[in-house]
Amino acid sequence: MVRFRYWKLTSDEVKKLTHNPDKILNWEIKGIRKPENDAIFIGIFLYRNGTPFGYEAVNGIVYYHNNIDRNELPGITKFLKERFGGEEIDKGERIFLKNSKEIYTGKEIGELAEEFDAKFNIESDISIELADVTQDELNEWSYPNSKLLPIPGK
Repeated sequence: MVRFRYWKLTSDEVKKLTHNPDKILNWEIKGIRKPENDAIFIGIFLYRNGTPFGYEAVNGIVYYHNNIDRNELPGITKFLKERFGGEEIDKGERIFLKNSKEIYTGKEIGELAEEFDAKFNIESDISIELADVTQDELNEWSYPNSKLLPIPGK
């Protein structure tokens, strides 16, 4: 299986992507709050085949946090649950929304990043990993060659 990973994409770049949603393996929106040296960040991600949780895979959107005041977590969870539903499962620095709605289009991911940035005063970049695609398809779908991150061994 040939895989391609793009990183440090902006929400504007992602909204313009026209990929086949079935080709997405995973995506991540990582939001950092200024100043960066405080290491305050929130990330949202989705793995097509589920996120490891103990010895099983849980389907649905997950978010993680670092150096966030715990009083902010209910607001982040509410923001995501209103959009995607799912059963909330708290596991340390990760909150799972089990069986939530899953999104894979560039427009949906880019718009989520913009809303997330505005609501939680963060600046995001986006990573997307695709499988079983050709370089020609990626070019046709508007993926920027400059943001292709090599996957070792692939």
